[in-house]
Amino acid sequence: MKALNIRKYGSPDFLEIQDVEKPKPVGDQVLIKVKAVSVNDWDCGLLHGSPFVPNRFIGGLFKPRIIMGTDIAGVVEAVGSAVSSYKPGDEVYGDLSGSGFGGFAEYVCVPEGAVKFKSPSMSFEQAASIPHAGMLAFQGVTAGGQPKLGQKVLINGAGGGVGSIAIQLLKLHDIEVTGVDSAAKLDAMRLWGFDHVIDYQAEDFTRNGRCYDLIIDVKTDRNPADYERALNTDGIYATVGGKVSRLLKIALSGVRINRARDKKLRVIGLQANRDLAYFNELFEAGKFKPVIDTVFEFTTNGVRNAFHHFEAAAHKGKIVVRT
Repeated sequence: MKALNIRKYGSPDFLEIQDVEKPKPVGDQVLIKVKAVSVNDWDCGLLHGSPFVPNRFIGGLFKPRIIMGTDIAGVVEAVGSAVSSYKPGDEVYGDLSGSGFGGFAEYVCVPEGAVKFKSPSMSFEQAASIPHAGMLAFQGVTAGGQPKLGQKVLINGAGGGVGSIAIQLLKLHDIEVTGVDSAAKLDAMRLWGFDHVIDYQAEDFTRNGRCYDLIIDVKTDRNPADYERALNTDGIYATVGGKVSRLLKIALSGVRINRARDKKLRVIGLQANRDLAYFNELFEAGKFKPVIDTVFEFTTNGVRNAFHHFEAAAHKGKIVVRT
């Protein structure tokens, strides 16, 4: 079968598609014919081997020994002897970050719990764009419980996959939402439903005097005190991504004696695939549609271009590779 190989850590130009042995399912494993896979931060971390921990421990200390690919959608081709949930022909999707990755390939073998049934109405490209970003978005939106009418929410780094999903979830509750990202993404964000947009290069949302009941942060590029300043009393800040050093600061912020005790800062621990059935329901009801920036083909040049596009941070929504 064809699979994506990383010749060495670093540039997307080190990616190439090669022939590898096709896996066989045993026990509780399912073999999936991959139809689409999306690009995620996890994949870029594995490509660069950075930060060293955990990516080098996952991908190989000195030489990459892993097939990347976090979010996939495809068709079950075969099942192991202990599998009871799926049969050949079932259409599934899921986040493989807890199951060894492997999505950038024609086939991947994973435990049956690593995937869920996809809505039959979804295209494979749409399904592949949901799992990782969708779970982060949902868990960020509900970090303080179900959204309530009258709340004000801000999403930092709102123009990518997480933001394009979170805005749809929040608008189900008619919440007023502000999005922060680069100027080039603001028009698209308005079309998605953001009530207010901020160009992060022109305005610092932590210093403009406005406060929010919930901040969902995809970037995590400031100190805890900055976020506390932008929160209303009893407000919640929830980070779903960013550099490990910044996430650690947020996680340890509670030990500061002088921190604002009526404001909560949280690092969201991803619960992969937990609520995919909810996204199926929303999609089938016409209340949710994944935003896809570009679909690339599963060729060496196609995948390299997909990663270059992702790393340029100009994409609006998700980047998908059709396998």
